Amino acid sequence: MIGLDLSLTCTGVAGEGWTDIIRPRTGLRGHPRLAFILERVTEHIRGADLVVIEGPSFGGGVAHRHEDLAGLRVMVRHACWRRSIPYALIPPSCRALYATGKGSGSKGAVRDAVRTRYGVECDGPGRYDQADAYVLLAMGLHRLGWPLTVIPDTHRRGLDGGQWPNTEGLQT
Repeated sequence: MIGLDLSLTCTGVAGEGWTDIIRPRTGLRGHPRLAFILERVTEHIRGADLVVIEGPSFGGGVAHRHEDLAGLRVMVRHACWRRSIPYALIPPSCRALYATGKGSGSKGAVRDAVRTRYGVECDGPGRYDQADAYVLLAMGLHRLGWPLTVIPDTHRRGLDGGQWPNTEGLQT
């Protein structure tokens, strides 16, 4: 299982017990940047039984990048589909709720929760992206019936807001 926090500048990737980031080199834009990220994501999802992807955030940000980020999200979903890998889409507020108990939980609070609850350090560039990806991974495992740790009921509600595929018969 893989958790993905997709970004044009620093994509977070997580598997059980580890995190990584995908960072395109400075100045890489447009199609070359999308191709670079997609290629690296594809390397990570090979052999995955489920990919849990953070869905769109409709808050602030740079408007001209929304189209590229939406395109990246569709390209990753298509890469999963081509490989017959089921995927889930989780709204950012549900990811924060699962991690912190609040849908508005800050990036720092999510990172702290990953460190204290799962013992995974997320440091350096991309630390918040890594933490987000790890929470998505944890949500996927929980949804399949294998939570990484005991999660309070208030946090568990975050699972309800995701778009989950039929995962009957999946094993990790």
